[in-house]
Amino acid sequence: MAEEKDQRKGQRKPQAEDINQVLQVRREKLAQLQAEGKDPFRITKYDVTVHSVDVKKDYDHFEGKEVSIAGRMMFKRVMGKASFCNVQDKEGSIQVYVARDSIGEEPYKDFKKMDIGDIVGVKGTVFTTKTGEISIHASSLTLLTKSLQVLPEKFHGLTDTDMRYRQRYVDLIMNPEVKDTFIKRSQIISTIRRYLDGQGFMEVETPMLVSNAGGAAARPFVTHFNALDEDEKLRISLELYLKRLIVGGLERVYEIGRVFRNEGVDTRHNPEFTLMELYQAYTDYHGMMDLTEELYRYVAKEVLGTTTITYQGTEMDLGKPFARITMVDAVKQYAGVDFKEIHTLEEARAAAKAHHVEFEERHQKGDILNRFFEDFVEEHLVQPTFVMDHPIEISPLTKKKPEDPEYVERFEFFMNGWEMANAYSELNDPIDQRERFAAQEEMFAKGDEEANHTDEDFLNALMVGMPPTGGIGFGIDRMVMLMTDSAAIRDVLLFPTMKSIEK
Repeated sequence: MAEEKDQRKGQRKPQAEDINQVLQVRREKLAQLQAEGKDPFRITKYDVTVHSVDVKKDYDHFEGKEVSIAGRMMFKRVMGKASFCNVQDKEGSIQVYVARDSIGEEPYKDFKKMDIGDIVGVKGTVFTTKTGEISIHASSLTLLTKSLQVLPEKFHGLTDTDMRYRQRYVDLIMNPEVKDTFIKRSQIISTIRRYLDGQGFMEVETPMLVSNAGGAAARPFVTHFNALDEDEKLRISLELYLKRLIVGGLERVYEIGRVFRNEGVDTRHNPEFTLMELYQAYTDYHGMMDLTEELYRYVAKEVLGTTTITYQGTEMDLGKPFARITMVDAVKQYAGVDFKEIHTLEEARAAAKAHHVEFEERHQKGDILNRFFEDFVEEHLVQPTFVMDHPIEISPLTKKKPEDPEYVERFEFFMNGWEMANAYSELNDPIDQRERFAAQEEMFAKGDEEANHTDEDFLNALMVGMPPTGGIGFGIDRMVMLMTDSAAIRDVLLFPTMKSIEK
């Protein structure tokens, strides 16, 4: 068969015109197995005693002992009465020596008919070949699942980016570095939980389906709840419900979960992404800075073994104290414009026009300051940096600075020119909060689709009384991108949002 020739040589991929014929051959092989009472899909379990990586790491212990492994056959070379294949399991792969005299004549014939991609169980003895490769000498080999699809060509892997994202299951099989990225992602999230649990935080869950999607400047997805005949929204943030729990006396809470924002897709944005937010009573945004610095350092040490991250060739040092700068000082440093000397909206607009900074008619002085920051500053914030004291116009849920009420006690954490976290001294004055919501409603009426809406139940919670509180939101996906050197957010999402394929 043409495909068996591929398996012997391990090089040639079936041409497009051959694919249908190859798939038909695989189905015929399955039908023959079923007719002979050997249907692999009737097998319900297989006892695995060890994984390939365990055997290789502790060969002295396993040498000469019988083991049982299971995984996907990724290579096969038939040589008369004895053959080799390679079996890939959860964390690696191992060579298997298959001899007719060891497994029996009939099972050996069945083995010769197996295809690349089939899932097999192997029992045998651990040994080292003459070339020094740790292997398993099979005493039995069982077909557990018949693969009816052709895997991408082994020596070039799955390289089509669009297909990798759409068929992540194949991507994980063919590209070991992809599997490593998602193993690290899991380790990063579990390490965050371990750190926060150790600091006395309690993990909670809050609603994803909400009537008022607040807590962030983003446009929500809208759906309809048939049972109540009401429109609902998918949450864009975790903030307002977590603050309710602070009011309820839980004091330290966090949630790691999906949020949904009806926005574009690019290398750093996906409409469905993972956010971690935490809130701590009786602290402020300085306390959140300290926590952020400690958390990032802890995760890097635990997962990567170092506090130095290299991303796309750029080194970032988490071991040194993180830089701290106000937004006004940052704009002065990188744009040469001092907003301490700009007192009116007209002066801010004039400065924006002089520096070719775009703004809209509805924008206030603080919005224009933020536009300067985005245009002139962000790209320079490569090393870990806290940018503090944002204008009140863009911070509707944050406490004012007592000495300068045009600005609020807020910071954004930057690395590699990206916003990695956003934190406040949380606004707990219900009268002030109602006024801020009213200003947001006015902005929405003027065309700002990302403005917050008034949340009466949240205002009632503040009326009950929320203690002084510090809060922060971390983008988990960007954190994983930096710590795994992944170029795009889709590389750290198992199943990123994709446009449907037209049929």
